[in-house]
Amino acid sequence: MLGEDEDVFDSVTWESPATPSHDAGTSMSAGRGYRQSASDSDEGRDPHAPKWEGYLITSVKDPVKELAETKDAYVSYLVSAKTNLPIFSSPNPSSRRRFQDFVFLREHLARDFPACVVPPLPGKHRLEYVTGDRFSPEFMERRRLGLHRFLQRLSRHPLLQRSKLLRAFFESTEWHVIMHQHVAHPPGPDSSSGVIDSISDTLLNAFSRVRKPDERFMEMRESVDKFEEGISQSERLWNRVRNRTNDGGAEPGEDLTGDYHDLAVAVQGLGFLETGITDPLNQFSGTLMEFSALLRHTTQATTDPFLIHLHSLLSYSHANRAVLKLRDQKQMDFEELSNYLSNLTSERDRLAAVVQGRAGSTGFGLSAYIKDKVDALRGADDDRSRVERMGKLDSKIKELQDAVTTAHETSDAFSDEVLREQVIFQYAKEAEMKEMLGNFADGQIEFYKAAMEEWDRIIPVIQHIRVDV
Repeated sequence: MLGEDEDVFDSVTWESPATPSHDAGTSMSAGRGYRQSASDSDEGRDPHAPKWEGYLITSVKDPVKELAETKDAYVSYLVSAKTNLPIFSSPNPSSRRRFQDFVFLREHLARDFPACVVPPLPGKHRLEYVTGDRFSPEFMERRRLGLHRFLQRLSRHPLLQRSKLLRAFFESTEWHVIMHQHVAHPPGPDSSSGVIDSISDTLLNAFSRVRKPDERFMEMRESVDKFEEGISQSERLWNRVRNRTNDGGAEPGEDLTGDYHDLAVAVQGLGFLETGITDPLNQFSGTLMEFSALLRHTTQATTDPFLIHLHSLLSYSHANRAVLKLRDQKQMDFEELSNYLSNLTSERDRLAAVVQGRAGSTGFGLSAYIKDKVDALRGADDDRSRVERMGKLDSKIKELQDAVTTAHETSDAFSDEVLREQVIFQYAKEAEMKEMLGNFADGQIEFYKAAMEEWDRIIPVIQHIRVDV
């Protein structure tokens, strides 16, 4: 499944590299690279801990509308990286790619590395495509951020960051040729699927469950369930907060920002009536206007990106769940093949016993008895037909024995890879949550600091109002 030089999941320290940091021009952190620890030879480490051969720091920026005046118009993005990975020919590769190129990269990485959690792409089927607004600056910026996060997640993966397809994505000047070559000559087929597909498709039941569940993976699924439940609940709650704070419309609506705007207008109206304090009231009205604008800005600059990131993290977790489900399918393939082999072996032994006269069919259950009676009605109850059936069964049994062995090896190997992958995903998830919550906290701090400055300026104005008793 993996190349000889690609199984490098040893000890690792998750820390930023000492090399130059990412481009400061991106609106988000361009992604932390991670390098392997200098103490690689330390013993007693977790064998499933990831190991990096180097760092890869990626960014997506500068969306440009290509073929603007034609029906084939599309948006291209500048993808660039900083790396010391030996697989790259340049420490600063870059190229321009369109969304369909990202789709190809994602689909083929998922196919080439089925045990890896390949991150999802931002959704394509959105309202902007229906309304014809997919070239608006707002939509292109949201998509750029989604694509940026996609490459950031790939760069955090010690195996995917070194894939030849990802290298070509950044470096190749003939990307279309690379795509055709990759489709025509994929890195290698999944051997287990070929064996299983060669057996009758009646063997496998898509609705069956694992008969002997592994406690380790059961705990992983429970952890994924709890994580997704927490993310979903946070997303619902903050969506509610967002809608109550700002409805997103150009004009004030039935929300907190609208209420502050309306209050500012009302205070300004009082200023025209109370001639003695007109100026202080107008200033107070201006402060209310500024606070309303601050709320709206915080929603757009902090809350909305936070909600988008929450939803993206939920989709990322869904990709992890899909890998766990695929591992279960590998085990079910082995169990179904083993069960089918056991049934064929029992049938072959029953026929051998009947032919040799050692036992009657009734000794093998009601189903065997009914089968013999049906065969007798069809005139197929003679020993010669039984011997022929035994020969066919022997051939199937031999084929199934090889298939069971292969399926067992595949299931065990896939399980080992998934165990490694869960450690990698946990590291990536923690790093991403730290970044997401940090950005949200910074935005909230910025909001409250600006709000305090606004209210601090108006307090002396209010205090200087003279009240005659």
